[in-house]
Amino acid sequence: MPSQNAALKKPVAAVSRAAAILRYLGRSGAPAGVNAIARELDLVPSTCLHILRTLTHENLTAFDVGTKRYRLGPALLGLSRDMLAQNDFARDAQPLIDDLAGRQGVTVTATELDNAGHMVVIALARASVALSIHVTVGSRFPALISASGRCYAALSGWTREELRDRFSPLKWQNAPRFGDWLKEVDAARQDGYAIDRGAYIRGVLIAAAPVFDGDGDGNATRALAAIGIADQFTGAKETRLARAVKRAAERLSA
Repeated sequence: MPSQNAALKKPVAAVSRAAAILRYLGRSGAPAGVNAIARELDLVPSTCLHILRTLTHENLTAFDVGTKRYRLGPALLGLSRDMLAQNDFARDAQPLIDDLAGRQGVTVTATELDNAGHMVVIALARASVALSIHVTVGSRFPALISASGRCYAALSGWTREELRDRFSPLKWQNAPRFGDWLKEVDAARQDGYAIDRGAYIRGVLIAAAPVFDGDGDGNATRALAAIGIADQFTGAKETRLARAVKRAAERLSA
């Protein structure tokens, strides 16, 4: 089944709060003041201010004297670059997804599971076509959603009730019924790939396959996904795309 790092019995509070602040600034889409951040994260304002000042000293956040607001700092770019340079999966996946994107005329992503139950895009390839799907390295989405989510669920070992509990909060643009989704999960288990036709994003087809961790235990915390315009992939062409993704994932798994 998919695995995640075990939770710490006693996380360091200051580090957890600093990480929460960075995540908030990342998803907020705009700089924010101390009181807004503290209120959103349920922090004591003075504690929030001390953490922000330390993060700013380390260039992980930046402070605008005029607006009195904080945003993410430039040091994060260097950390992101270093992380990707050290990530074997991102390095090994890039030539495969470049080739797949070029041959199939789609956007292809390599994703990896984080400790918060989200898949994170860690490598990306786009075809040189006039119309492509917008996605960026660092994008995150719930592990059970879309085509890769069906693969994740197929390998999870969770009961029907456990899957229902995790399925219920998911946000789709055209949500499938749970029973239909379960059938697609069963198909993913048998086929080794899954297809999402316009359920996660209307008008978009996503074909995904799991990448196994190589530990022999059947763990798959990574996936490849091809993303294209649904109307351009129908019938046999849709199946060929999914099988091409599966072959690339198998090469990475090996």
